[in-house]
Amino acid sequence: MWHNMQSTSEFKSKSGLKRVFAALRYSRDGLRAAWRFEAAFRQEIGVLVVGSAIALALRISAFEKLMLIAVLVLILIVELINSSIEAVVDRVSLERHPLSKNAKDFGSAAVLLACLLAVAAWAVVLVNRFY
Repeated sequence: MWHNMQSTSEFKSKSGLKRVFAALRYSRDGLRAAWRFEAAFRQEIGVLVVGSAIALALRISAFEKLMLIAVLVLILIVELINSSIEAVVDRVSLERHPLSKNAKDFGSAAVLLACLLAVAAWAVVLVNRFY
């Protein structure tokens, strides 16, 4: 029974430059959808913009600037993964189920941990540099 199943998705059939351009389009579409439908993503973009401006203006090393901005970008990455999990769970069923709740809660916890990491990174850099 299993040997008749296709091992990969039909959507994975592109190769070479076609694959690269298709991936770029999919990524653009994903960012647009996140901006349009995810309030948390829009808020986190705002934090990234303000935080990046502050990091770039601070008298700290280029590496410290990179790290301060990187932890803010990490929040966006984890938020996109969390939104993906939520979308898949909702696509499968809108029925309340303990496993669905776990999946969504795990994604939310991942975003929280990314936020705590960002706060810690900013605190360490700022306290180390200015106190």
